[in-house]
Amino acid sequence: MDRRFSNIFPGLSEERAIALLRTPTHELEDKSDRYIAAAHLVNFPSERAINALIDTLGDCEADLDSRIARRKAIETLGRLQASSAIPAIRQCLHDPDIYTVENAVWAIGEIGTDDETILAEIAELLSDPKQIHRIIIHGLAKLGYRAALDTILPFTCAEDPTVASAAIATVSRFKNDPSRMPEVVQFLQHPNINARRACIQDLMDARYYAAMPDIAACPISMVFRIRGIAHLATTGMATGELTFAQIEPSLDAVIRDRPDELNLVHDYPEPPALDFLINELYHTDFGRCYLASQAILDLYPQPAPPALIDTFVEKAWNDYGAHYHVIKLLGWLQYEPAYKVLVESLHNKRPQFQKSRTAAAIALGHLGDKRAIEELKTAGETPIWELQYACLMALVQLGDSSIPQFITEDTHPLLRAKANLTANALSL
Repeated sequence: MDRRFSNIFPGLSEERAIALLRTPTHELEDKSDRYIAAAHLVNFPSERAINALIDTLGDCEADLDSRIARRKAIETLGRLQASSAIPAIRQCLHDPDIYTVENAVWAIGEIGTDDETILAEIAELLSDPKQIHRIIIHGLAKLGYRAALDTILPFTCAEDPTVASAAIATVSRFKNDPSRMPEVVQFLQHPNINARRACIQDLMDARYYAAMPDIAACPISMVFRIRGIAHLATTGMATGELTFAQIEPSLDAVIRDRPDELNLVHDYPEPPALDFLINELYHTDFGRCYLASQAILDLYPQPAPPALIDTFVEKAWNDYGAHYHVIKLLGWLQYEPAYKVLVESLHNKRPQFQKSRTAAAIALGHLGDKRAIEELKTAGETPIWELQYACLMALVQLGDSSIPQFITEDTHPLLRAKANLTANALSL
């Protein structure tokens, strides 16, 4: 499990977190403390932490803060794969709060069980229209409960695209028949952003390798796409079903993340003003951000750079979505006065801004300033493999033919494969 962002309260000890979790919500000055404690205990896989989390599931207080703390306790037990918690989590399958039920199904899927009674209880939840059917289907798929096939089958025609996607992928897995998986691929172009995001998980679960180019071209955040492609790529390489040469075009496309390489799902009825397009970079639907980026590149290559710097100074510096798009655009527009901003972004270690570091590496490659070579090599000394991958691509673009020291035998297999291919190409 990636714990990169798990320990976000480093000053909170295990003992203090347990004490907070055991304190009734009405006695706390900050009602969110029990939620914070339940989340933080993922960093302490001890018996006493697990017991405290289990005890939280027996808290029957109906207020929202108590319910939220219970939900998070269930999630943490799932992340800790605490098998001793299964009986307590099972009781939560019948909770009146549907989000508690959702977390209980997810946690049992993470921990695993072959208890037919529990599996049947989870499948029975599909008959309740109030429940979150996508998560239930996912849980049954992860637990390999093929007896639920006939129950899941009708959901392949669900109105909710996220439910239909999960059901089609699960039926395909259970029947070992990928013939309907192109229907899941089609959801990558759905106008609903949640449908586009959700189907990537379904393609991952089904190991549908043929979808990698379509995932690369899907207009959502590169975080979702890189996760999907990396999962399929490493799985396929491990089984011998894929070679890196088959993977590289899709992987490189996501790291570059150019809007003209995406299949955009929105359009403009007429050319928008620059101010409108810059405001669109703050949209929560990255499909609209990419559309705006392409329009800026096509329509306003000269006036855009100073306007992008203005919006960066004003508010994009603290908005992780707009920050990412502004950084990318400054690189594509080859705006040399942005060099300092790009270098600062390359070294920005705020957790929410990690994808901007990748963007900055690519942007510096486009800028063409060879001062960036040492900055890229320094930034590559990081456990974030996709940033290392972007740094390698940028270094090659800047004419540095040496394989950087941050690439070792312990690096991510996709980065190692890219480095080997790059070294071979440079030696020719």
